Amino acid sequence: MCYCGSEREAQACCLPFIAGQKQPDSAEQLMRSRYSAYCLKDTGYIHRTYAQSKRAENSEASISAFAEHATFVGLEVIQCSESPEHQFVEFKATYLDGSTCITMHERSRFLREDDQWRYLDGELFACPEKKISRNDPCPCQSGKKFKKCHG
Repeated sequence: MCYCGSEREAQACCLPFIAGQKQPDSAEQLMRSRYSAYCLKDTGYIHRTYAQSKRAENSEASISAFAEHATFVGLEVIQCSESPEHQFVEFKATYLDGSTCITMHERSRFLREDDQWRYLDGELFACPEKKISRNDPCPCQSGKKFKKCHG
């Protein structure tokens, strides 16, 4: 199954975008594929899918440093909307940094450049971090204890 939570096979969902075989048709597809790329630690794809004006301030090295620390365990798409110039995707991405569970709640803004969707920026919403104990349920919702899953 695909990392993005679509309940589709990865090969029929995000992997063709990450491999450069297809281009996302919507901002939601791009956001989901970027999430999957973080799961795979494919920092090249993440960097390439930034808007051109944002690539310099988001180096592949800084993306890689974050991706190496984070273990992504869940994605929830909340809402998709659009304006004449942009599409927006509000989502919650949950990741682990050691035994700390962090939820990144963002309303991302995407634009079309050279007929391809690109991530421009986003508005972050505050979410509390949660320390996970060994015997707590794993935040990936596998049904296993943290120590037997991602711990």
